[in-house]
Amino acid sequence: GKYPRSLHSPPRFSSEKFAFCKFSCWILCKCRKNDIKEEGTNYQEMLLELTGQKTVPNVFINKKHVGGCDKTMQAHRDGSLQRLLSGQTEENQEDQTYDYDLIVIGGGSGGLACSKEAANLGKKVMVLDFVEPTPKGTTWGLGGTCVNVGCIPKKLMHQTALLGTALQDARKFGWEFDESVKHNWETMKTAVNNYIGSLNWGYRVALKDKNVNYVNAYAEFVEPHKIKATNKRKKETFYTAAKFVLATGERPRYLDIPGDREYCITSDDLFSLPYCPGKTLVIGASYVALECGGFLAGLGLDVTVMVRSILLRGFDQDMANRAGDHMEEHGVKFIRKFVPVKVGGQLEAGTPGRLKVTAKSTETDEIMEGEYNTVLIAVGRNACTERIGLDKAGVRVNPKNGKIPVNDEEQTNVPHIYAIGDILEGKWELTPVAIQAGKLLARRLYGNSTLKVYHSLFWPLEFTVANRDNNKCYSKIIVNKLDNERVIGFHYLGPNAGEVTQGFGAAMKCGITKEQLDGTIGIHPTCAEVEHLKFS
Repeated sequence: GKYPRSLHSPPRFSSEKFAFCKFSCWILCKCRKNDIKEEGTNYQEMLLELTGQKTVPNVFINKKHVGGCDKTMQAHRDGSLQRLLSGQTEENQEDQTYDYDLIVIGGGSGGLACSKEAANLGKKVMVLDFVEPTPKGTTWGLGGTCVNVGCIPKKLMHQTALLGTALQDARKFGWEFDESVKHNWETMKTAVNNYIGSLNWGYRVALKDKNVNYVNAYAEFVEPHKIKATNKRKKETFYTAAKFVLATGERPRYLDIPGDREYCITSDDLFSLPYCPGKTLVIGASYVALECGGFLAGLGLDVTVMVRSILLRGFDQDMANRAGDHMEEHGVKFIRKFVPVKVGGQLEAGTPGRLKVTAKSTETDEIMEGEYNTVLIAVGRNACTERIGLDKAGVRVNPKNGKIPVNDEEQTNVPHIYAIGDILEGKWELTPVAIQAGKLLARRLYGNSTLKVYHSLFWPLEFTVANRDNNKCYSKIIVNKLDNERVIGFHYLGPNAGEVTQGFGAAMKCGITKEQLDGTIGIHPTCAEVEHLKFS
C-alpha cells in the first residue's frame, strides 16, 4: 500500500536483526541506520505510525502488534500470547466456543446495569454475585452495597431522623400532640429491610426478564477465559466467556486491633441491626462515619465520633469543618486526635450490651477509656479484588489498595477483561457513575442502538417506607429535534419541585441538549437523579 512493503510479511533484513518462528512471528530489534540496506527510514516511520511505539524490540505475531518486551511478557502471563501463536486474535475470538458472550462478576449497580444492557443488545450474559458474611454474620441480597447497606437504607434512616426534627418544629406551627414521642428502632429497621427486600426481588425478576442468567456464587478466575463459581454449599461449577466485566465493589475496612472484628460493627451491619444501638462510638471521619453518626443522633441516641486527624479528608476543609460544627450543635460529640487501640470484652451482655474502648492520643502518650453500647467502624473501604484469581487471568492490580488500573474505556491490561465501579484506580466511587459506566461499556462492546425515552414515571425514595401511593410523580422534557434535540421545555411533578426545576432552568438557558442531559451523572439517591436515569 502506502509503504514499500507491508507488515504482512517480514522485511528483508538479515537474520541477526530479526527473529522468526513457524508461527509467523517477527521481532524488530535495535539496529543502526547503516545496517538497513534499503528504505530504512521508511520502515521506521511506518512502524511508528502503525504502532505508536518508538522503542525496540517491536513484536508482531500473525500480523498482530504485541508491543515491546514488557507487553510481550505480560501477554505470556495472561495467555494472550499463546492464543496469538495458535492463530486466535481479538478479531476471531468471537468464533471461539464459550459458554457466554459476557460474564459479569458482581451484582451491584454497575454490574446489573452492564449485564442488562448487554442482554438487550442480544448477547448471552451471566451475572455472578455472592455476599460473604460479615464477622457478625450479616448478609444481604442482590443489588450491591448501595441498595442493601449504603445509599438507600442510609437515606431512609436519615429521613427518619428528619421526621424527628420535624416533630420538634411542628408544635411551633400549631400542631398539638402528646409530649411522649419516641422512636422504635425495630419498626424502622423492619420497614427499611422490607423495602430493600422488594428491590432485591425486583432485580432478580429484571435479570430473568432480560434472559440474564443470575448465579448466587463466588466467582474466581482459574484461566483468562474461565472462572470457578462456588455456591454457599461449596459446590464448584466452571464457566467460560469471551469477555468479562469485574464489578465486585468494596467492603468496610477493619482496624486490625484487638476486639475489632469480635465486638465492633460496620455499615454492613448497622442497617439491619436487630436492636437499637444505644450509646454509640463512631470511629472514623469519612462521609460514612459522619452520615451514620448524624442520623443516629437524629434518632435521639448518644453519639460520639472519634477522629484521628481531620474530617472528610479530600473534601474542602472549610465545608468539612462547617459540617462538623453543625453536628456538634445538634448533639454529636467529637474526640479529636485519638485512635482506638483496643476494644475490650463485653462489660455487660445483652443487645446491645456494653463495651470498653481504649484509645491513644496521636500527639502525646495520653490514654483514654470509654464505655459504649455499640462501636461502629467507618475508616474506609477495601476493593474486593484480592481473592478472585486476577493473577491467573493476568489482570494488573495496584498492590497497595487492590484497585484495578483501566484505560478510558474501562479495559484492564487484559484486553477481554473490563472493570467498572468502586474497584477502579483513581475513579469516582459513586453509584450513578457505576450505572452509567456499565451501560456505556455494554453499548461500546456490543452496539450503540438504544431506545430514546423522553419522559418517565417514578417515585421518591421518601415515599416508600411510608407506603404513600407510588408512581404519583412525573417528569417530562420537550426537545427541538431540528436543533440537535435542544431541550426547550421541562415539566416536573414531585417533591422539592422548585429546587429541582431551578437547576434544569439554568441548564436550559445554557442550551443543554438531550444528549448532554443523558450523559449527566445524577446525585444519588435523589429525585433529580431519576430525571437523568430515565431520560437516557
